[in-house]
Amino acid sequence: MRSPRKVLPGALAGVLLIAGAGWAVGTRLRSPAEEAALRRPPKPSLVTAPVERVRLTSTVVVRGTLEYGSPLAITLAGVVGGDDTAQRVTRAPRPGRLTEGGLLMEVNGRPVFVLAGRVPMHRTIVPGAKGADVRQLQRTLRRLGHAAPVTGVFDRATIAAVTRFYARKGYTAQRPALEARERRETLRKAVRTARQTLAAESQALDAAGDVAPQKTRAANARADLKAAERELDAADRQPYTPEDQARRDAAEATVRAAEEKALEAEQELARAASPGPTPSAQPSPQPPADTRLLDLRVANARRELDAARTALDRVEHEAAQARRTRLEELRKTVRDRREALLTAEQALRQAKRVSPARLKVAGAREELAAAKALLAEFERTYGTTIPPGEIIFLPKLPARLNKAQVKAGETVEKAVATVTSSSFVVAGTAEAADADLLKKGMKAVIETDAGRTYPGTLTAVGEQAAGTAEEDRKAGGEGRAGSEPVLVTPGEAKGLKHQAGKAVTVRVTVGATESEVLAVPSAAVVTAADGRPRVQVEVAPDRVKEVRVRTGLTAHGKVEVIGDLRPGDRVVVGGV
Repeated sequence: MRSPRKVLPGALAGVLLIAGAGWAVGTRLRSPAEEAALRRPPKPSLVTAPVERVRLTSTVVVRGTLEYGSPLAITLAGVVGGDDTAQRVTRAPRPGRLTEGGLLMEVNGRPVFVLAGRVPMHRTIVPGAKGADVRQLQRTLRRLGHAAPVTGVFDRATIAAVTRFYARKGYTAQRPALEARERRETLRKAVRTARQTLAAESQALDAAGDVAPQKTRAANARADLKAAERELDAADRQPYTPEDQARRDAAEATVRAAEEKALEAEQELARAASPGPTPSAQPSPQPPADTRLLDLRVANARRELDAARTALDRVEHEAAQARRTRLEELRKTVRDRREALLTAEQALRQAKRVSPARLKVAGAREELAAAKALLAEFERTYGTTIPPGEIIFLPKLPARLNKAQVKAGETVEKAVATVTSSSFVVAGTAEAADADLLKKGMKAVIETDAGRTYPGTLTAVGEQAAGTAEEDRKAGGEGRAGSEPVLVTPGEAKGLKHQAGKAVTVRVTVGATESEVLAVPSAAVVTAADGRPRVQVEVAPDRVKEVRVRTGLTAHGKVEVIGDLRPGDRVVVGGV
């Protein structure tokens, strides 16, 4: 028989179970009226949003990749070294920083240097070469501390500067190869042989019987002409002959003596005409002195002086006339002897023309001229050169070697490396509609996947950024139809080095209000039939009024409005 204590809990559990089941069934049973009431739609109500006072900032989102800027594939402009043997890499490019004058790689043991310049290397720079590339090289050498004139000509001074530059880097500037040295020696030997041949043929021509007499006459005529020219030159420099000079000196001495005699007579006459004072206290009258003899002496002395001067003038006139006559005779002699020389030379040429040895001499002279021309042409480019592959000019240095595309032991057949600038850029794309809002110089914020942000500046949009975007696509990026390329430059590089090659998000600020403004959801603004924007403001439950507004900046689903509104007003954004 069971205990009452054990029966009572079981009975209570059964009662509770039956009551719960009854309640569940009762709640699921509804009358038709209740079902109809539950199926009726709720009473329509307005969907509203408050008018807020906020500061709006409109941004355009750009998604791109953080990379080092200005990627450029490097190719060698030609051979490295002085010959066309297989161009094999003996030292591969190494990623890292490139500075001006630095070594990029080695090919066949020869260096490939990196220099700053916008004119690409396109030829072998040989002695005497001229052009903008040579001028650019000279400026670079000066920046590197090697004195070189900036003339645009690859002259000896520039060659010396290049030699010093190579030596400082531990290399030797490219000297002529063995083949070039052998070619030069062959050309020199050809000139010597042609000169010897011409000398022999000329000697044979001069020894011919019909030429020797004419040659002697021409030599004598030439000597006579030189003697006559010397005599004319000496006479032209000397104003008087020795005889005329002696006559002139004698006439001048006679004039001086006559002048002294006349002066002495004049002084004596003056003394006689003015007697001295008497010693007595009262002078007594004196008879006038007789000066007739003295007057006669003075007159004779003056006539002698005039005669002496006239004689001097006559001597000088005769000497000048004699000099003119002598110079004319000497000039005639020079003309005659010049004519005689021309006649003798013409006769000599005629004799040589009719000589049997003439053709041999003419041929030897032509061969010598041709040999000299070939040697001169070769030597214009002979000496220290710069092969086209040994220098790479980059528009801007320092730069960063981003990727080496050849390895040691490989032959150079394509681009050897890719270089970039040392600064970062974000190359991405924006929707075409958004791209119309973007302008160069706009501020931006760069956000990494880790959530870190960096300031930046929009530096290019569209075609200006197309080159970088194209390089980005080649590197693995993807373009999108209906989008425009965008280039953003970070404001600082600190902390970005480890983010290179990763995707980032850029928000470019295209507009912002100067302060807080009234804003409503964009869906709250409607355009009336008159074309003016309005909003509906809730004034009471289920009652609204229309308020005309002017709209401003739109950002993040909200629009700036100006009108009869206050913060907290509720505007209709939809109704049900």
